[in-house]
Amino acid sequence: PLEIDGHNMNQILEALKKARDFKGKPTVIVAHTIKGKGISFMENNVDFHGKAPSAQELETSLKELE
Repeated sequence: PLEIDGHNMNQILEALKKARDFKGKPTVIVAHTIKGKGISFMENNVDFHGKAPSAQELETSLKELE
């Protein structure tokens, strides 16, 4: 498998390019990620995995990602 930092766009694009080179067999890309990365109250907080943020949480999140 191809292992990458799932938060690094360059690594993602490079892995996709490499995956296309594997002919005739399936390719696996393992992207290591952190849930909620970059948002102070969401990072590694399982309470936000699969849960929509409130309007206030969304506003705060977008500000933190700027």
